[in-house]
Amino acid sequence: MARSLVLISLAASASALVAPVPAAKSAVAMNYQASEALPFMEKPEALDGTYAGDVGFDPFGFTSIFDVKWLREAEIKHGRICMLAWTGFVATDLGFTLPGDMHQVSSVLAHDVACKYGAMQQLFLWLSFTEVILSAGVAQMMWMGSPREPGDYGLDPLDFCSTPEKKADMKLKEITHCRLAMFAFSGVVTQAVLTGKGFPYF
Repeated sequence: MARSLVLISLAASASALVAPVPAAKSAVAMNYQASEALPFMEKPEALDGTYAGDVGFDPFGFTSIFDVKWLREAEIKHGRICMLAWTGFVATDLGFTLPGDMHQVSSVLAHDVACKYGAMQQLFLWLSFTEVILSAGVAQMMWMGSPREPGDYGLDPLDFCSTPEKKADMKLKEITHCRLAMFAFSGVVTQAVLTGKGFPYF
């Protein structure tokens, strides 16, 4: 018994002289990449830098639920609409209107007036028709193996994207302006309603 206790004590003492072996890092820790936009969060797997303006921003995890191509298509579409909407909203309040009494209203009141005269229903009809036509390209991209990129309708009459470098630059500029326009349109409508004044809404 005494001999066993001596041997155990010596073994414990000897192990103190051996350098500790570092614990193996888990695969999760080795593959961890911080998001560029949110450094305190992990970079979403689907946001791999394929698309212009990708900075790993997905705090709610939408890219783990929906296909990133569909999300980018929606982002570009809403951004383009907001760029036009902001311009139209401000232009109307600066006095650029169509002839006729029904058009001589502020942008805030235009919706109700358009509904009253039936213009909004026509607008809804034509936009729905356009959406159905354009959805064919989205379906081809999503489920039919088309190489089409999100938001690409082959429209470049002034040849802005004549080289791959120019194309990448224009894509980054567009998505940056799209994101800004979505905030800008929300802001301009809110400010116009709160102040009840025309441009610049204060």
